[in-house]
Amino acid sequence: MRKLLLSILGLLTPAILLAQAVTYPTHFTVAQDGSGDFKTIQEAVNAVRDLSQVQVSIYIKKGIYREKLVIPSWKTRISLIGEDRENTIITNNDFSGKANPQGKDAFGKDKFTTYTSYTVLVQGNDFIAQNLTIENAAGPVGQAVALHVEADRCAIINCRLLGNQDTLYAGTENSRQFYKDCYIEGTTDFIFGEATAVFQHCELKNLKNSFITAPATTQRQQFGFVFFDCRLLAVDSVKKVFLGRPWRPYAKVVFINTDIASPVFAAGWDNWRNPENEKTAFFAEYKSTGKGAVTSDRVSWSHQLTEAEIKKYTIKNILSGTDNWDVLSIK
Repeated sequence: MRKLLLSILGLLTPAILLAQAVTYPTHFTVAQDGSGDFKTIQEAVNAVRDLSQVQVSIYIKKGIYREKLVIPSWKTRISLIGEDRENTIITNNDFSGKANPQGKDAFGKDKFTTYTSYTVLVQGNDFIAQNLTIENAAGPVGQAVALHVEADRCAIINCRLLGNQDTLYAGTENSRQFYKDCYIEGTTDFIFGEATAVFQHCELKNLKNSFITAPATTQRQQFGFVFFDCRLLAVDSVKKVFLGRPWRPYAKVVFINTDIASPVFAAGWDNWRNPENEKTAFFAEYKSTGKGAVTSDRVSWSHQLTEAEIKKYTIKNILSGTDNWDVLSIK
């Protein structure tokens, strides 16, 4: 009997070891010419293990990828790394009001809305994008989102976000987002949403007379959109730019050490046709410079931060949260 048991264990041991040795890929390559693991980015995302416990890198070769890309909530810890920021392009052209060729969506709508017009939708936590261009190429036709982020702990580094109205939707109040060394352009409200988001060393370019930000910060959030050491630009035809307006009453935006090269309207901020918003929104600046930085005529309900107030505005304090997210360790 003992020999029989030993024989059975001897047969089972290799199978047990084999089961323990199963590993999952931690990197994939996407190339349109077939030289990588996949030809489309969505295929690579789909191949990542669900609820991954390690960061998985998807390297994307230069090319124009015409995709409506979704990173679903169960595809966590994904990094999209482009070969070249200018020439690794994810593009699509959906916009609010455009007929959906797939028919009705889950909400019974047969046309795209602002929330479904995205080129890239990120719902999986711990997402990173680097060295990419994400574009909505629909043109000036209304709301047309390039990047829509709902996930938590997301970092967008050295990327270009191109569009017109509503280029970047930084969505959901429980989402923390970090944008570093990015170029973002658009027209009306081209950075909008509920998220807590930090923008560091970014260039923001207005394509027409309009509003840069439209936050919908909730009353429960300490911070909304915070810009550190950014530069505001505009095309030559632009004559009047507002720093922001409150999409919802408790909107929060702060510009810190901003080079305002664009022609910002002297008032700076708009109440979105509702004086009641002036009582609840928090719009502020600290040491703005450049031709649009004359703050003497800013609306009375905006703020110029004091030396004492500015101390709480650190990237760590804004984004670390209860889980101590170390966003500054991301290279």
